[in-house]
Amino acid sequence: MTEALTAAADALVIFGISGDLARKMTFPALYGLEAAGRLDCPIIGVAKDDWSAAHLVGSIRDALKVAGQRVEEKVFDRLAARFTYLQGDFDDSDTYDELARRLKGRPRPLFYLEILDAAVDTEQGGLTAKATVMSEKPFNHDLPSAWVLNNGPHQVLSEDQILRIDHF
Repeated sequence: MTEALTAAADALVIFGISGDLARKMTFPALYGLEAAGRLDCPIIGVAKDDWSAAHLVGSIRDALKVAGQRVEEKVFDRLAARFTYLQGDFDDSDTYDELARRLKGRPRPLFYLEILDAAVDTEQGGLTAKATVMSEKPFNHDLPSAWVLNNGPHQVLSEDQILRIDHF
């Protein structure tokens, strides 16, 4: 087993942070982890949308309200302080260069792919050596797409660096 799964992640990078999955599932889950004292790393949200960090924090607050979450301000403030936002195209090497700069000194990130396509290439910034990649995708459309989602990451990752969630 590699260090990717035996050591705690030292950063969480969420590709697709501006999407529906983040609003409905990820933000409430991260709030719950923060409230329980279980979150202990910075979070970098990456998306194509032209957002500011303040817009992202507002989106998190709105998502919690829609979810019916009772929000304690001290908990929310701690969670919000963990977030930064990186606007970038997933096909652009500049996005990964900037991400690598932001992750400097954090060699064990968890990359959470909350996007429809599998176009994230964390290898571009040399970011995968000790990383874990979690992919949340529907794996049941057809055999060829399931094969790509299942086997594609092996080009740059070992099996124990990959976590898969079959998105209902």
